[in-house]
Amino acid sequence: MVTIRLTRRGAKKQPFYHIVVTDSRMRQGGMTLEQVGYFNPIPAGKQRRLELDLQRIDYWLSKGAKPSERVAELVKKHRVQAAAA
Repeated sequence: MVTIRLTRRGAKKQPFYHIVVTDSRMRQGGMTLEQVGYFNPIPAGKQRRLELDLQRIDYWLSKGAKPSERVAELVKKHRVQAAAA
């Protein structure tokens, strides 16, 4: 099954996550099909906290991909913010 999940990057105590589409059997840092965004839980200065390519996420969801709980929450929040803007 194809999943949309976070994969951790960044330094110690400075997490940074890529939001990737991958086969669920692959390990977390393994090969991915596509990177569809990023999540920076501790942005500094003018850095963005969340960046998503909603068109690609919708494409993968239409093909049967399942988002992780955290990714589903982030996508929902991003859609609400985009609708408000």
